[in-house]
Amino acid sequence: MASFDPRSINALAVNLYGKRIGVINRLGGDQYLFSFEQSYIDDPTRPTLSLSFKGQSGGLVLPTRPTPARLSPFFSNLLPEAHLRDYLAARAGVKPNREFYLLAVLGADLPGAVSVEPIGIDQQPIVAEQPVEEASIQSKQTPLRFSLAGVQLKFSAIMQSSGGLTIPADGMGGSWIVKLPSDRFPSVPENEFAMLALARAIGIEVPRTELVDIRDIEGLPQEAARLEGKALAVQRFDRGPNGEAIHMEDFAQVFGLFPQDKYHHRSYANIASVLWAETGESGTFEFFRRLIFSVLIGNGDMHLKNWSLLYPDRRTPALSPAYDLVATLPYIAEDQLALSFGRSKSLSEITTDQVRRFADAAQLPASPLWPIVVDTTERVIEAWKRLAERDLLPQDFPRLIEKQMIAVAKSIAK
Repeated sequence: MASFDPRSINALAVNLYGKRIGVINRLGGDQYLFSFEQSYIDDPTRPTLSLSFKGQSGGLVLPTRPTPARLSPFFSNLLPEAHLRDYLAARAGVKPNREFYLLAVLGADLPGAVSVEPIGIDQQPIVAEQPVEEASIQSKQTPLRFSLAGVQLKFSAIMQSSGGLTIPADGMGGSWIVKLPSDRFPSVPENEFAMLALARAIGIEVPRTELVDIRDIEGLPQEAARLEGKALAVQRFDRGPNGEAIHMEDFAQVFGLFPQDKYHHRSYANIASVLWAETGESGTFEFFRRLIFSVLIGNGDMHLKNWSLLYPDRRTPALSPAYDLVATLPYIAEDQLALSFGRSKSLSEITTDQVRRFADAAQLPASPLWPIVVDTTERVIEAWKRLAERDLLPQDFPRLIEKQMIAVAKSIAK
């Protein structure tokens, strides 16, 4: 397998739906600048890369400032975080904090319809075989060349006609995501599987999911295959029926914030305000319903990266299916909402004053919101009673989740 010195990369081509729309240049002083191609700028029907590049008048905002040491927020958010980043960087022989080189390695299979490739380099899988300034770990393994943003250890997978899952040798091209169990928290795959099933039961759009035994997944790296129990397989909603890419971005990208700021600087009202401007009532009220659902199940981890937009027609955003729905209260008894909801992060109640403050901050009509609160609460409690997937949860979890639902329902009824 061919390799090259990462220091030889000076530019990355940024492609959208397979067509070059810009370049990330490495500048002196460890700085990086993204610029659009003139053909993309001049195209009145250009596909949308990100709302973060949309001006107040609707035109394209051209980036002019380089970012020191790392990529700009849109591209930084395409890369995995925490131990998932460490794991993939180690396999590729690249330092985790060197985002420019990590994106060069992982850019062939990114979330959405973006792909990235080095310019002027022989297009071979990138492996740093010899120690260089930007390489930290010499890996003899084939690097898994995909990037699934997030922190949980996950892999791109292909669903076989028999129903089995296979991890491609290069990690690319899969239309499913396999999320492995956590070493820290028990039964996270079962938890998410059950919460997604509950959301589906009340009419919230969620991707297709399967619980699979880790032993039945072919091609897992040795260090992942040592785990025991169930993994969660989630069908990618940024891939079409024939594997075609559907562009997407999360709300950290929308707001131009780095991944470490996904719990900061914005509120749920800020998300709602964007949705109101871009999707109207349908996307905004659906977002609000999902927010109420998250409070009811005790989900304290719905940060900016757990809300996304899809671009089905390549230009107009729509709220993506719901994902990463997990009841966190059974793990963290005093957990709070990831972002502020009507000036509160409490998971213990939903009040009319709170909803009014939320509406005011988002500049939404308040009158339709409280009926959504009541209707969603009633639907969730009724669906929970019939949910077969609750039996997959650890012994105390159903009781704790139901206790949360009842406490919130009582606060609504006051």
